[in-house]
Amino acid sequence: MMKTNSSIFQFAIIFILILEIRIQLSEESDFLVNRSKTGLFHIPKDLSLKTTILDISQNYISELQTSDILSLSKLRILIVSHNRIQYLDISVFKFNQELEYLDLSHNELGRISCHPTVNLKHLDLSFNAFDDLPICKEFGNMSQLEFLGLSATQLQKSSMLPIAPLHIRKVLLVLGDTYGKKEDPESLQKLNTESLHIVFPTRKEFSFTLDVSVSTAVSLELSNIKCVPDGNGWSYFQNVLSKLQKNSRLSSLTLNNIETTWNFFIMLLQLVWHTSIEYFSISGVKLQGYLDLRDFDYSDTSLKALSIHQVVSNAFSLPQSYIYKIFSNMNIQNFTVSGTHMVHMVCPSQISPFLHLDFSNNLLTDIVFKNCRNLIKLETLSLQMNQLKELASIAQMTNEMKSLQQLDISQNSLRYDENEGNCSWTRSLLSLNMSSNILTDSVFRCLPPKVKVLDLHDNRIRSIPNPIMKLEDLQELNVASNSLAHFPDCGTFNRLSVLIIDSNSISNPSADFLQSCHNIRSISAGNNPFQCTCELREFVQSLGQVASKVVEGWPDSYKCDYPENYKGTLLKDFHVSQLSCNTTLLLVTIGVAVLIFTVTVTALCIYFDLPWYLRMVFQWTQTRRRARNTPLEELQRNIQFHAFISYSGHDSAWVKSELLPNLEKEELRICLHERNFIPGKSIVENIINCIEKSYKSIFVLSPNFVQSEWCHYELYFAHHNLFHEGSNNLILILLEPIPQYSIPSSYHKLKNLMARRTYLEWPKEKSKHGLFWANLRASINIKLREQAKKIDHT
Repeated sequence: MMKTNSSIFQFAIIFILILEIRIQLSEESDFLVNRSKTGLFHIPKDLSLKTTILDISQNYISELQTSDILSLSKLRILIVSHNRIQYLDISVFKFNQELEYLDLSHNELGRISCHPTVNLKHLDLSFNAFDDLPICKEFGNMSQLEFLGLSATQLQKSSMLPIAPLHIRKVLLVLGDTYGKKEDPESLQKLNTESLHIVFPTRKEFSFTLDVSVSTAVSLELSNIKCVPDGNGWSYFQNVLSKLQKNSRLSSLTLNNIETTWNFFIMLLQLVWHTSIEYFSISGVKLQGYLDLRDFDYSDTSLKALSIHQVVSNAFSLPQSYIYKIFSNMNIQNFTVSGTHMVHMVCPSQISPFLHLDFSNNLLTDIVFKNCRNLIKLETLSLQMNQLKELASIAQMTNEMKSLQQLDISQNSLRYDENEGNCSWTRSLLSLNMSSNILTDSVFRCLPPKVKVLDLHDNRIRSIPNPIMKLEDLQELNVASNSLAHFPDCGTFNRLSVLIIDSNSISNPSADFLQSCHNIRSISAGNNPFQCTCELREFVQSLGQVASKVVEGWPDSYKCDYPENYKGTLLKDFHVSQLSCNTTLLLVTIGVAVLIFTVTVTALCIYFDLPWYLRMVFQWTQTRRRARNTPLEELQRNIQFHAFISYSGHDSAWVKSELLPNLEKEELRICLHERNFIPGKSIVENIINCIEKSYKSIFVLSPNFVQSEWCHYELYFAHHNLFHEGSNNLILILLEPIPQYSIPSSYHKLKNLMARRTYLEWPKEKSKHGLFWANLRASINIKLREQAKKIDHT
């Protein structure tokens, strides 16, 4: 259906120009400058030299000077509408050779100075204060001009001559309030345009004789038509419309802002009915008065589409059934009545040729077209924004529409109760829009069986019940803005290719959906309260793999809502390890780690002889406990030996042949393990007992010593002798040199003692043996004397 509208046309031109510029330019921010509504009195001086589009509309600019835009050599679009400019010298644009779009509408222009100008595509001088048409002879050189907006209070045929050779796609002509005093009815006949929009003076009864039947026009739009009951406006307007028959090319007529009577309105429809007009649109209608009943002649019409928008009636009593009958029996293909407060529409009295009906934004109820069998050709029906309530009734209505393919019943108050009976839709219905209603989960048990496109967004759906009727043909499903917690099952919609499920309550979606729905080519699931936990990990991975191909709004619309530390994080930035999400894997990993740790610790313990230390510490602890519980005098009385000798069995020959004889001949009592260990006690306990009962502990060090575990025991306990703390009770005799590398790591005590203490080294020369024994006996005798003094004193 065609509807000509100047604002749409102008927007289209701007869009095309901007699109062309954006394709050619890479740094958009440097070229698009919007300074509208900023309180400007002059064009800003700080504009980039690369500026291509400049919008300074809705300001207080009163003049344009060459210096203002001299540097903007790349300027292509300039919008200066809604300012206070009174005079325009076109020469100010002589340096802007790339300028294509110039909008100076809604200013106070009364005069312009002509100059050879650039080759504009769009020039808008409408809604200004011109008396005569602002057409310069230089305009005739604008061979690329596609849109021309003009203003005038008087028209002359000669004024159009400069642009007569041009073929202009769209011309907007705004007539001032004083238009009509000196009117030339033929002033537009030289105009060469495909689309003509004339805006007549507002608040003035139509009393014009202007011939608007421009021979080249395919589309005509007339605004501000007032025909009051007591005036001659209808006669004038009827005369204008009658002349349209002269133009056989004219196929589209649009009338805006009409104020007339019901009778004139019906007469207007009847008049246009018998012209060559194919597309007729009426909007912004104020009707008054009564309506006379008369037959409407539907014969001999070229009309294909009739649109009636925004009708307000001041009549208190109208034969509504008569109006509905006129409308329903129209023998056209497309019929639109919107925004008219229409409460009903009757069924056509015979098989109707209607293909498309649009009754949106009215007050229709569930009884519309009830049991209507004469709309069998209807393919598209829109009942959007009405008073529909029962879905089952609407389904029953469509059952007689055998060709209906598209139905829009959105923005009503529809609900469905399964107890009210089964739904019986026409099987031809392929597209159904039920958005913005109060439908619940039960709606899925009341759907057309062959539907391909289903829109259920903005309802009260919490879940898609399973099992439901299989919609094997469904390809597009929109369930956005509901309360769904899960994705639908593709087993029910096996041909689904487009899914819109934004703004629901989906927190932990399953990755199985994307894997099972093989036909999905577009999915929009943003603005849901995603819980960024382990359960979401697989879904995010699956979504990321297909995001560039099928996911709409990715990644900006997909954010974490929970937990708090992730709130606002994009799903693409949410990462959690597989280990922390897989309990079995986590337990296995912990088990392996514990096992490795245990094996490692055990190996280290064995390597560093930890069991030996543990046994030793146990014995040492027991001894320490016993010592604390025994008085010091009693412990001192228990000392029986001058020295305890620790040596390796491999060094026993030297001990027995050299050491013992030289010590015992001085009446020193020596403790040896082979003669003084008490049978029945453990070796460790015997060692500790001997050390406790000896003043000194003599250690015969040699490579054989460091290889003996028991020698290590003895050395450790002697070094930690609890009963001689603070005394020098260890005597080290180095029988043979011991290389540091040969000392085991577990003998770190021996290493420390050899590094810190002075030891006696057994000399190889016999001449030095006497000195060695003298030093050893002196060391023991000194200590013995000190000890003897202590005993005597006690």
